[in-house]
Amino acid sequence: METGLTFTSVMTVDAARTALAMGSGDMEVLATPAMVALMENAAMRAVEKELPEGSTTVGALMNTTHVKPSPVGAEVSAEATLVEVDGRKLVFAVKASDESGIIGEGTHVRYVVDREKFLAKMKG
Repeated sequence: METGLTFTSVMTVDAARTALAMGSGDMEVLATPAMVALMENAAMRAVEKELPEGSTTVGALMNTTHVKPSPVGAEVSAEATLVEVDGRKLVFAVKASDESGIIGEGTHVRYVVDREKFLAKMKG
């Protein structure tokens, strides 16, 4: 897998994605967990077509800022770019923006896993 793979995921902030609804705060603005999920989605989608048959990626680490609020109705985009490949470990630069500019940025780590082996770990 080569570095440079990128994807942008987009969503509109709705009532279900607010800090108040998600329990991460008490205001009706984009919740940090919703922003992080959008960043993870972009990273997952950036590499999905390059994975071996039966494989997927799982998130392992997110280190990000969330520096500006986005109101209900705002369109938010998250871009992920693959910046490092170390065996099964994939490192992404992530950033999220709305119409006012960058609202958060950071680094996200995902690992390539075999779906069946990964799910089998839950069966104890």
